[in-house]
Amino acid sequence: MPIAVLPGRGVVEVAGEDRIPFLQGLVSNDVTKAVPGTAIWAALLTPQGKWLADFFILSDGERLLLDVEREQAASLVQRLTRFRLRNRVALRDVSADFVVLAAWGGSLPPPRSIAGPDPRLPEAGWRILGGTPVGDADEAAWDLHRLSLGLTDGSRDLEPEKSVLLEGGFDELGGVSWTKGCYMGQELTARTKYRGLLKRRIIPVSVEGGLPPPGTPVMRDGVEVGEMRSARAGHGLAMLRLDALAEGVVLSAGGAVLTPRVPGWMHLPAEKTPAG
Repeated sequence: MPIAVLPGRGVVEVAGEDRIPFLQGLVSNDVTKAVPGTAIWAALLTPQGKWLADFFILSDGERLLLDVEREQAASLVQRLTRFRLRNRVALRDVSADFVVLAAWGGSLPPPRSIAGPDPRLPEAGWRILGGTPVGDADEAAWDLHRLSLGLTDGSRDLEPEKSVLLEGGFDELGGVSWTKGCYMGQELTARTKYRGLLKRRIIPVSVEGGLPPPGTPVMRDGVEVGEMRSARAGHGLAMLRLDALAEGVVLSAGGAVLTPRVPGWMHLPAEKTPAG
């Protein structure tokens, strides 16, 4: 029942009495649901609806705390500050004040931590902000677990200013609210869903052979149909064209053989659902 310290994650604090309406107009999910004991998964988009960052929003009752890639924490503060205007909010990178952890397989958050169930899948466990590194597993163990579930990991799998949310499973995994009202980038996100415009998805793949580096072209019968994203120990994610998927399809990347493994939570057109 592992708990892993995630040194690659940081924390952004959003404080002040306008913190909820301020963030509500900017990110993809319903910030009003970010109450103590919960975690909300959301993304910040460009006005054109392209991915910039995603994070888990937790609350201690006095402030919102964004569990985000550590390398994105400072830039996220800068981006959000541009929209502060007359909102009574204060934004800070408080990564030095917290240890970010993930718990799964039946493990529970440590006492006195700020935590919520990972909102994407029950099997993903818990997102935790603590004061001390109490984990009994390392970041690699968590990485392998999330890859086995088909979950993306920020900029390792999504391209800033290029990816759209539905390519990364934000719809099925609860990273988008379709009812909360306007937010930055909403129009393209909604149009992609309701007009069926999605042409590619990040798909879990089994990897036989050496792990292809991120960006390695994925080939089918000599035709490029996508590219590798993150991978570890025989599990990987690849951005693939939907028209390249079929029952029993085998793909290649570098010297490795890839077998698409569509998880049960993922919704694809019926003719493009190779067994997971």
